[in-house]
Amino acid sequence: MKTTLFTGSALALAAALALTACGGSAQSASSQSTSATCPNGGITFGIEPYEDPAKLKPAYDVLANALSKKLECPVSVQVVEDYAAEVLAMRNGKLDLGQFGPLGYVFADSKAGAEPVVSFGTTEKELSTYTAGIWVPKDSPIQAIDDLKGKTLALGSVGSTSGDVLPRYGLREAGIADADLKMDYTGGHPEALLALTNGKVDAAEINSQTLATAIAAGTFKQDEFRQVWTSEPIPNDPITVRGDADPAFKKAVKEAFLSLSPEDVAKVGEFLDVTPPGPLLEVSKANYTPLFELAKTMNLTEKDL
Repeated sequence: MKTTLFTGSALALAAALALTACGGSAQSASSQSTSATCPNGGITFGIEPYEDPAKLKPAYDVLANALSKKLECPVSVQVVEDYAAEVLAMRNGKLDLGQFGPLGYVFADSKAGAEPVVSFGTTEKELSTYTAGIWVPKDSPIQAIDDLKGKTLALGSVGSTSGDVLPRYGLREAGIADADLKMDYTGGHPEALLALTNGKVDAAEINSQTLATAIAAGTFKQDEFRQVWTSEPIPNDPITVRGDADPAFKKAVKEAFLSLSPEDVAKVGEFLDVTPPGPLLEVSKANYTPLFELAKTMNLTEKDL
């Protein structure tokens, strides 16, 4: 930003009066555009579409507004089109912050330099986790994941940790290749659940987060279905900062996130099965080591997102 140095008492007085007349807005705008907490006059926060965007946006707006107050900088939320789009947006400098699914973060790390800052804590101040699962109707002859050969399985989105890769990993461990059953990518977790409840498939992936949300909304009657497979606990989504951001900005963002109250993240926590929520807790790349190992085991590349 080009600045002009005023000299002389008359000019200084005129500037002071102008700022006073504007209620200090010019000073505020100037400080925002040059502040370490607001380097470009605003912060863009990207979110993967792991739920209906129309539902996610209001929840994340609550979190963003709380963050905005801490940083004294407007924070805008963008629910991106898909997992790959968020990685690309951060790589191209379109996002300052991004919440990635655990596997999405693996590629955001290598392709966009995303650095994890915080994730979602429990009331006991422990990092929260969730699980992937495969469900069938209660009266289905399918009793275990081994019985899915030749059946139809609804999955979420390509590249989803719990909605795609982990169920396929479970099938591989059971000796079932992708070609041994019909996999139907429905476009998201809620859509996979609906495919099952509407009788369109023999089985569906339903992770613990979507399960909790659907039960609370009354759209899934758990006693009418059975879970035939579940994954090991998965560390919850990291919120990341762009790797090439100014170190002072990274520090300010981390401190702001860590100072938010559980109430500030409660709406988001409902979608992540973290209820009641605790505070956001600091995380690092090491927390997601199992996901890097999973990506390697499954021979995943960015094209698999």
